[in-house]
Amino acid sequence: MEEILNDGWFFEYFTDNAKFGIKIKEHLVDTKSEFQKIDFYDSYEYGRFFTLDGFIMLTERDEFIYHEMIVHVPMAVRPQAKRVLIIGGGDGGAVRELVRYPGIGHIDMVEIDAMVVKLCREYLPLTAGKLDDPRVQLFFEDGAAFVKNAKEKYDLILVDSTDPVGVGEGLFSEEFYRDCFAALSEGGVLINQHESPYYEGDAIEMERAHKKLSAVFPVCKVYQFHMPTYASGHWLFGFASKGAQPTVFDEQAWNALGIKTKYYNTELHKGCFALPTYVKERLEKAKG
Repeated sequence: MEEILNDGWFFEYFTDNAKFGIKIKEHLVDTKSEFQKIDFYDSYEYGRFFTLDGFIMLTERDEFIYHEMIVHVPMAVRPQAKRVLIIGGGDGGAVRELVRYPGIGHIDMVEIDAMVVKLCREYLPLTAGKLDDPRVQLFFEDGAAFVKNAKEKYDLILVDSTDPVGVGEGLFSEEFYRDCFAALSEGGVLINQHESPYYEGDAIEMERAHKKLSAVFPVCKVYQFHMPTYASGHWLFGFASKGAQPTVFDEQAWNALGIKTKYYNTELHKGCFALPTYVKERLEKAKG
């Protein structure tokens, strides 16, 4: 739920009793696609940002955190990845980080809402500016159906989805995770947007996702990052694989690539899998 007050503040409600506010300069886009409400704003503190159905998807100021962590953690573990599938990711940020790896030969991005991509190209060019890379193929269709019918195997699948409501709901089902398992190559890795452990509604969705992933993948871990504009600022990704362990990687080899980052580094990579006790307890309870 969102609210724009007369004095120019955007608010996103994290719960019925907690909200986050950004003072806006201008409401740039106010529209609806076939699938969802889409708004773009310009703000004083976070630059341009956009929302889907009233929820912040990214801001110019902090999007690098999310996109570096969804891409560079698995790429450090799976540096030989050649074929990558992104489910969602219409803002283009994951593609921007992936095309920095010369070894990647092909990226399929499946985004259900073409209007999101169109508007991000126009209003967020620093995020969406690599969608025209020749290695990238865009598909505007349902991601769950695409994976179910996938003929090719992928070395890495990134589920860069919205929350598990509306158009994103099908990307949190056990059936979807089983289809992803089938679509991965033998050493393949799946990364999924894993919600937050802090507010109860988000934490319940975190538990549900972890339980479903754990029923499908032999390796199922969770790592954390700090996202100022997401609910509570404490957010998670899931790391699932057929065998690859997320903290077993060649640190020197990744650093030798010379990829300049603002958030990710190989020390952080090792540390981000060390979770607070309350999060570990909820994840263990979810697995049963």
